[in-house]
Amino acid sequence: MRLRALAVAAMAVAMTGSLATAAHAAPSTSELTKKIEAASNQLEDITENYNKMNISLKKTIADEKKLAASLAPAQAALKEASARVGTLASTTYKQGRIGPMTALLTGGQDDLVDKISYLDQITRANQRDIDSYTEATENFSSRQAALKATQAKQTAQVNALAARKTQIQKDIKKLMAMRTEAYGQAQETTSKYTGPIPTIAGSAGKAVTFAYNQLGEAYEFGADGPSTWDCSGLTSGAWAAAGKSLPHNTEAQWGVVAHISRSQLQPGDLVFYRSLGHVALYVGGGQIIDAPHTGTVVKKRDMDIMTPYGYGRVK
Repeated sequence: MRLRALAVAAMAVAMTGSLATAAHAAPSTSELTKKIEAASNQLEDITENYNKMNISLKKTIADEKKLAASLAPAQAALKEASARVGTLASTTYKQGRIGPMTALLTGGQDDLVDKISYLDQITRANQRDIDSYTEATENFSSRQAALKATQAKQTAQVNALAARKTQIQKDIKKLMAMRTEAYGQAQETTSKYTGPIPTIAGSAGKAVTFAYNQLGEAYEFGADGPSTWDCSGLTSGAWAAAGKSLPHNTEAQWGVVAHISRSQLQPGDLVFYRSLGHVALYVGGGQIIDAPHTGTVVKKRDMDIMTPYGYGRVK
């Protein structure tokens, strides 16, 4: 009996040790929440970089269209200049090697001044045709080269954007798995906001009202509506409703707003975070509305969720 009791006690100690080890290995819900928060912030930074690349791609596409459109006039100018130079070359060939001096020595001296003036005009006209041809050729060639370079840049941007999107989608799957482990579901859900919306005058009021009406809608990377948003997509959407255009990128938005102090904040202003990795719309009373990160929804919350980077007013 004594040996059996000892064996049972030893087994109990062993099991207790195993459970303690297992408990130590498995992260607590709070630890997992911190990991999710950190991963979410990193993913949002990548998402804003993706948005920046997308803006650059759109500009390249616009540049390509302008260059392509400018080729036709440049080609027409080159054709016209080529025709004039061709006529000049043909005339010179037909007249042989008769130069200005021969023309001067032919005939009397009475009209010598007129002959010199006339030859000078011909020389100037010929030189203008040659210069025009040279300029048209260089213009057309430079535009062709610029178009090829722009097309190559566009191809590189498209490939980079596709690669970044693929990586973000992989990261989102990992993050969703973490959220499911921590909360039992990947995507946070909430009902649509039906509470009061503050009355604010002017375009800022329209932006704030728009933001209130998006409360509860899901975060989605790269989204700017109409029912899913990322952080800069929400702020650009809010101000679009007020008739103002903001780029869909936090860093680009920082570049176009008037920078203000915290004490100057008014509803409709933008609050920037994490070295321009996140942006929110200030709605008054120390509160913001923002699209936090993957797995969450548009929320109204305290402005000091993290240390603000800076504040901006839409011009």
